[in-house]
Amino acid sequence: MIQMWDEMFSLMNPAIGNALNEMDGMEAYLLMNEQLDKIWVEVDRTVAPGGIVAINIGDATRKVGGRFQLYSNHSHITRIFEDLEYQVLPLIIWKKESNKPTKFMGSGMIPPNAYVTLEHEYILLFRKEGPRRFSKEKMPKRKESSYFWEERNSWFSDIWHDLKGISQGINDHNLRSRTAAYPLELVYRLINMYSVQDDLVLDPFLGTGTTTLAAVSSARNSVGYELESNFTHIIEEKLIKASKLSKRIVKNRLDNHAKFVRKREKEGKPCKYQSLNYQMGVTTKAETYIKFPLVKNVQKIGENYFEVSYHEK
Repeated sequence: MIQMWDEMFSLMNPAIGNALNEMDGMEAYLLMNEQLDKIWVEVDRTVAPGGIVAINIGDATRKVGGRFQLYSNHSHITRIFEDLEYQVLPLIIWKKESNKPTKFMGSGMIPPNAYVTLEHEYILLFRKEGPRRFSKEKMPKRKESSYFWEERNSWFSDIWHDLKGISQGINDHNLRSRTAAYPLELVYRLINMYSVQDDLVLDPFLGTGTTTLAAVSSARNSVGYELESNFTHIIEEKLIKASKLSKRIVKNRLDNHAKFVRKREKEGKPCKYQSLNYQMGVTTKAETYIKFPLVKNVQKIGENYFEVSYHEK
């Protein structure tokens, strides 16, 4: 229900365009979600038992036919996954900083017809068929995929306020109007929170390839779908630079952890355990196995296929 998507949805179903022209916002909203519901059903077909579905979605506010209201995208999607019998997990509120000088819309200083400004999006989390089980062969990768104690405390908070919204970084106006941007750090966290190395990550809304880039940087495999073929060159350019990005991400995580360790030592709380792969202390035994694969090379091996190699250590 944001105007930038009107044309795309209307091409999928002309009845959506008709509803908007007739100033029937709720009918357009329901018909748009009918199109998205098909995708959620297909996502369900592809997700393995124990797999996690993470959806970054914002509600929309819009004035249609003189009627201003909120269209609750996140609640509709939640109902769909309830119907698909997924476990609804606690959601994350991504609080985005706003550059707007005002925090309300409507009647200014006079009550009661002002409206609050939406400054957050939701990260909805659904799990298929209960907790995931791991074979003995998979356990070593699961252990290497651990995160630091202090990362766990930050990442698993239900409010993320340390991630800023970003511009799409696309010079082509036509392409810029067909994609929505979120920071790489957002999806990088989710991939590391809810999958293990060598897993397969699916993105049904590939766009400029942010999810794929985060998956590659996390030593996960990735498959993505995108209606707009002109995004291809943007995705390829990003993947070619994945090696530098991977090094920067790993260095940042290790540097931040080293600062955390030094702070704990100054407070008289030294770490009890030692990392097996890095010369630094860790808080818990599970962290001793942490290993961050570094991207060595990304090679195109087909029209829409890339092969990624990693340094051994």
